[in-house]
Amino acid sequence: MNITMSARFRKHLLVAPTLLGLALVAACSNGSGGGGGDSAHSAPALTGSCAKYQPYAGYSGSTVTMFASILSPESDSLEKSWAEFSSCTGIKISYEGSNDFESQLPVRVAGGNLPDLAIIPQPGLLAQMVKTGKVVKPPAQTVTNENQWSPIWKTYGSVDGTFYAAPMSANMKSLVWYSPKAFKAAGYAVPTTWQQLMDLSDRIAKAGTNGSKPWCGGISSGTATGWPATDWVEEVVLGGQGGQVYDDWVSHKVKFSDPPITQSMQVVQNWMLNPAWVNGGIGDVKSIATTTFQDAGAPILTGKCWMLQQASFYEAQWPKGTNVGPDGDIYAFQLPAQNPALPTPVEGGGEFVAAFSNRGAVQAVQNYLSTADWATSRVKVAPGWVSANRGVDQSLYTDPIDQLSAKALTDSTATFRFDASDMMPAAVGSGEEWKAFTAWFAEGWSVQKVAADVDGAWPQ
Repeated sequence: MNITMSARFRKHLLVAPTLLGLALVAACSNGSGGGGGDSAHSAPALTGSCAKYQPYAGYSGSTVTMFASILSPESDSLEKSWAEFSSCTGIKISYEGSNDFESQLPVRVAGGNLPDLAIIPQPGLLAQMVKTGKVVKPPAQTVTNENQWSPIWKTYGSVDGTFYAAPMSANMKSLVWYSPKAFKAAGYAVPTTWQQLMDLSDRIAKAGTNGSKPWCGGISSGTATGWPATDWVEEVVLGGQGGQVYDDWVSHKVKFSDPPITQSMQVVQNWMLNPAWVNGGIGDVKSIATTTFQDAGAPILTGKCWMLQQASFYEAQWPKGTNVGPDGDIYAFQLPAQNPALPTPVEGGGEFVAAFSNRGAVQAVQNYLSTADWATSRVKVAPGWVSANRGVDQSLYTDPIDQLSAKALTDSTATFRFDASDMMPAAVGSGEEWKAFTAWFAEGWSVQKVAADVDGAWPQ
């Protein structure tokens, strides 16, 4: 679903202040630059259930704009998560989500139409924004709150060693969605090895029950089209080649055209570009390029498709009333490692809150969103959403997918890595790689052509 973006233009009234006015501004300002500071009003005492928001009081009547790629229905729970904060503090968070976020954020920053806050899912895009000089460092309290996260997350929100964006969420990408009810009726067991997964796929394809196929998929996502396909390759690289090769690939020490990556791409070619295996209930291989990732799993519920590889946040896409659980209409299992000799691979992603203003109200929102209190409020209203904030009570994860994800993300024996394309330079990871991988599915590009194209886009 595309959301039409409405640009916001602000007019500023310039007034020549008196010396008294300057003194008052100095006394009341809570920041400078990045859009200027809010007037820090005398903070009223908050009482009752609002008392816990006292540290953020004093900016009633302020509006903080936020721009992100998160769309409804996922964004619905996002807005619910801060509803009480807004009601108690009087700070309105004006949220805007767009399928074209990755391409539009740089345009808006370059044009001076900056949001106060942006939720950025790619460290590579964060680095690009920091280089514009427009990103404001987070306030001291946000930095302190970040200590509730594992130290590795701070590196993902940092650029050249400087911390700019606090992590907001974590998600588990190494999942395969399926229907436990359908598997049980057909006599299929959940595979625990890659070979078992491939054997099951072949068995389902040959059975062809009701014209169904083992896999369905969709990589369409506005100007971010292609990103699910990069996940498929990343999963195979991590589970087939290991963490060191994965890291060297992110830094381009290992190129896309090098054997470890082309071999991994060939595995995906035999899997998700296999005409006998995809795209159940939707169309042929090429239909994967035109099917939105949000709609890709729907055929599982109609018996036309059996499995979908997609992240934990996909839970929000199932229709209301869908029974999600081990014995339900829908559940998920962990994608096995292609190389059984390697530790369990866990690919994850996340989102980071970057500020383009240091106004007091903006910093109040930053501080709140970096707390375990906010993460807890989001957990309560957002099935399929997980935080790696260690201050969140793990018993709050009552949703089975959240429990599965939290267990995998905290598994000390697994090999965890952040989404590779999100870590690469934005020109590659959220640019040419998405385009080339889309052409791989839509136009039948060869593995070699795709790899050469992406390598050629790498910044010198």
